[in-house]
Amino acid sequence: MSAPVVEIELFEARVPLSPIARSAMSESDNGLGMAIPAEDPWEAADFLLVRLADEDGHEGWGESYVWLPETGTSQRQMAMAIRDHLGRYVLGARPIDVRAIAARMDRNVARNEMVKGVLDIACHELAARQLGCPVHDLLGGAALDRVPLCGLLPLASPETVAALAAGYVRSGYRTLRLKLGTSPEADRDLVAAVRAEVGAGIRLRVDYNQAYRAPASLRSLAAIEPFGIDAAEQPLPIGDVLGMVEVQRRTPIPLFLHEGFFSLADVVALLEMGGIGAVGVNAERPGGITGALRTIDYAAARGVGTILHNQPLGIGTATQAHVAVARWDVLGHHPESAGDVMFEHHLTTERYAVADGCLVLPGGPGWGITVDRDALDDHLIAPATSMRA
Repeated sequence: MSAPVVEIELFEARVPLSPIARSAMSESDNGLGMAIPAEDPWEAADFLLVRLADEDGHEGWGESYVWLPETGTSQRQMAMAIRDHLGRYVLGARPIDVRAIAARMDRNVARNEMVKGVLDIACHELAARQLGCPVHDLLGGAALDRVPLCGLLPLASPETVAALAAGYVRSGYRTLRLKLGTSPEADRDLVAAVRAEVGAGIRLRVDYNQAYRAPASLRSLAAIEPFGIDAAEQPLPIGDVLGMVEVQRRTPIPLFLHEGFFSLADVVALLEMGGIGAVGVNAERPGGITGALRTIDYAAARGVGTILHNQPLGIGTATQAHVAVARWDVLGHHPESAGDVMFEHHLTTERYAVADGCLVLPGGPGWGITVDRDALDDHLIAPATSMRA
């Protein structure tokens, strides 16, 4: 029997980027390792962690990566939305009733899918802990116990990116994602250098981070098309829906959203208009695991694959992994999960291992890992917020 949620705790954390990530990003002109024209340096990342508990002491954790140039909200705003509004629909509810909880949140609070999502993720783990099973058992079971990953490369010189790509391939990775967006000519040179370094057997996808308008985007996509591109992420600004439709119509490379995807409606509108050929999912953004599964299943029904991607800590990595193994047969793309190289600390007592380019699930109930409360306390930027039924 699933016991109700009696406590919610909210933790606003900031975690420094790892030395290897900072070094790689410093190669780019803006120091961000991507084409997004944000002005503040990116030396640490903000997260909201949510802990749910029942009266028997079972816990469930959720995590959300928050960056204003992408999300438009901060972890403080998310925490206050839960404290003042959304938490009441979780307290007193059985965590296994995720669809009913999601429906109540949707009826009473418009949008805010990302905030709802971190609660949904924590509900899934609490329900799994209560039942003594891994989260993926609640999602239909696991098709495999290790997830082949896509290695992420920063925007830098062709020589630097090619050398980093070779290192990933030596470590067993079979898919790589390259940051582009300097110019169509520079994009071609970078992709050509990587392809020459890694050979024809490695899948390449690219990420523009909204760098171009439609004409420059088409020039860049045409220039890199001969090198065999798996998919291209967010070539146009978020609001240019008609531009995405025009560009996808004129390139065979599947386009997909990242900064522009925060609800299933975003994907449905663009896919039905012909503006994307793949779907990119951060688990918390479309409403947590409940929304992510809806999105993946919708995409599969339309004959389109899904790319799971994020820059997560330990709990976020676990979330992506459990969704991936439960829907592996319809994804069609290797997930991106860069937390193992992006951050100095992961705020868990143990981490999912990466072996031969694969993320290895540890087994055990819930996520199979435990939050390190001392490490979490060391990275808080505000006192924890607590709510009780």
